[in-house]
Amino acid sequence: MERIVERPGALDVHKASVTACVRVWEGRKLTEHIAEFRTTVQDLLGLRDWLEALQVSQVVMEATGVYWRPVWAVLEDQFELMLVNARHVKQCPGRKTDVLDAQWLCQLLEAGLLKASFVPPKPIRTLRNLTRYRKTQISDRQREAARLHKVLEDTGIKLGCVATDILGKSGRDMLDALVAGTTDPNVLAELARGQLRKKIPALRQALEGRFKDEHVLIVGQILAHIDFLDEAIDRLSAEIEQRIAPFAAQRDLLMTIPGVKQRTAEVLISEIGVDMSTFPTAKHLASWAGVCPGNDQSAGKRRSARQRKGSKWLRATLTEASLAATKTKSSYLAAQYQRLRGRRGHNKAVAAVSHSILTAAWHMRHNGELYRELGSDYFIRQNPDRTTRRLVRQLEALGHTVILEPREIAA
Repeated sequence: MERIVERPGALDVHKASVTACVRVWEGRKLTEHIAEFRTTVQDLLGLRDWLEALQVSQVVMEATGVYWRPVWAVLEDQFELMLVNARHVKQCPGRKTDVLDAQWLCQLLEAGLLKASFVPPKPIRTLRNLTRYRKTQISDRQREAARLHKVLEDTGIKLGCVATDILGKSGRDMLDALVAGTTDPNVLAELARGQLRKKIPALRQALEGRFKDEHVLIVGQILAHIDFLDEAIDRLSAEIEQRIAPFAAQRDLLMTIPGVKQRTAEVLISEIGVDMSTFPTAKHLASWAGVCPGNDQSAGKRRSARQRKGSKWLRATLTEASLAATKTKSSYLAAQYQRLRGRRGHNKAVAAVSHSILTAAWHMRHNGELYRELGSDYFIRQNPDRTTRRLVRQLEALGHTVILEPREIAA
């Protein structure tokens, strides 16, 4: 194979060890230098010095879980690094040991046959760590709230049937009073605030139950855990606000998309970065994120294909934004969802809206433009004759005779 990269280096990364290979050509003579290092910081620094001594120009490693990250952090300032998808490399047979893995990777890099995976720069990676951890804390809080509902059902207290949010101010006061030992439904109902006071008679009935000692302990622990998670989420949000300050303009730009609020925009920036040159087109970004149909064609026939696996964090955020966008009145995204839901189903319609949001984000970030709303009548305006024929057929199916007359447009 033709040499594209001079003095390439390859790393086979594991949890406790790294096997390194460097190919050095002296005329027509090839020398392969093989070494093994542990993944402690001191040994990784030794790996860096070893690669520098061999005058390595480019280093490649496979994306193996999270084990590649400390290696990348030590080497990224000194070398041109490439992270590759292990699934792509494994298509080539004949490697049975860690040394052969490193040698084969090094040979592929030398021939220029590897495609780099997307690794964002340090500030974006830091932001990504924070937004992902905040998401886990929010999920933990949601699970605790679900446990609280389950415990209250066990006690016979139906607070959730009357109050929209049992963890709102009124609901929290009632729960704290229950934990403190107050079980009189009349006293608990009087803790209602605002609009909930109109439901005091219903609250008196809903708050009558069997709140025993074990319920006091469990509910008290759940409420304490929720308070802890709320504080953690607030601290993380404050840190994210500081970290994202250099990208505040991009965040505000993304927030003009229906369904995209501040947290969603922060996740979009942390997952796909701010430099759209990484993705040549919006289609490349959608394919990388896994929000477009798969491609399976053989013998001239297109077969059903699954979506590829993308970032689960990005896909979950896009799904949340899509569900919010479908409820936005007079918007293109809501019209797109309604148009597809009837014949493709809810899940595929939401996936299509996710694709539209990500496509819009690419164009906005690439061109620096605001979101342009196409309107809920966009599909009607594209082909008004077809819409007219469809509506006429529906009326005729209901037994009506339809006569169409053109309307005079006032000058």
